[in-house]
Amino acid sequence: MKPTRRPSLNDLRAFEAVARLGSMRAAADELALTHGAVSRRVAKLADDLGLPLVEPAGRGLRVTAGGQLLASTMQRALALIHDTIDTLQTRDAQRPLVLSCERSVAMRWLIPRLSAFQDRHPEIELHLSVGGGPLDFARDQATLALRRLDFPVHPDWIITPLMAENMGPVMAPSLLPAFLAGDFVALSSRTRPRAWDDWLAQAPGRPAPRARRSLDHHFLMVEAAAAGLGVALSPRILALDDLRSGRLVAPLDFAPDGSGYALIESRATPAGAAPALAALKQWLVDAAADA
Repeated sequence: MKPTRRPSLNDLRAFEAVARLGSMRAAADELALTHGAVSRRVAKLADDLGLPLVEPAGRGLRVTAGGQLLASTMQRALALIHDTIDTLQTRDAQRPLVLSCERSVAMRWLIPRLSAFQDRHPEIELHLSVGGGPLDFARDQATLALRRLDFPVHPDWIITPLMAENMGPVMAPSLLPAFLAGDFVALSSRTRPRAWDDWLAQAPGRPAPRARRSLDHHFLMVEAAAAGLGVALSPRILALDDLRSGRLVAPLDFAPDGSGYALIESRATPAGAAPALAALKQWLVDAAADA
């Protein structure tokens, strides 16, 4: 008799278990099915193939010659599938993590702290790339991104809030008298051209600059402020280390601007990368809590 239907993979899997274990009952236990369900799948497979696969043998069963050939092929095929899955998972687990971070945050906050992560997790290979705004995880080859959330969030992203954005004027200690007198140059970044206008509008009594100067990036702006070239309206995270060392001062402290930083990951991140990714995320959350 010629087969009339393409065999079901579920039926093939049930038969392979029966042939390997020598029992419908044992196969049912392994597959979390009833004895009757396994028996029906084996019978249906035999009907689809048009040949007997098992036959009674005393109180048990015996696999026919054709069934033994099919079972042997199924076992090799399943072993090949399992080996391929193991290879893929091992490859994903060994692939370096790629952290994409905004340029200024990377330069002023992340890089000075990365050695602490590598000391804690020497087994994790971490690559750092810089970039801002939305990203394409496949195109950018990124595992995780640290971003200021000033753009729409994609539904396929997993978002872990990191810290609020707090803004305030920072300067070299020698410029403090000039700042309080309103005789200073305001430093800003071209990525946020209205930052000073927004900050001054929030409180009309704040010191206003006599001149303004714009730089390409926030990390250049903060470094220029530390060098005494003016007063930078800076995110606190970018000035944090220089404030702690006394290289910069923030006489009016910092105020939230309504935005914040977050960690972004794709829901399609390979499962093999999950342990290393979880370790990196936890370290970043802990480091942000100290900021």
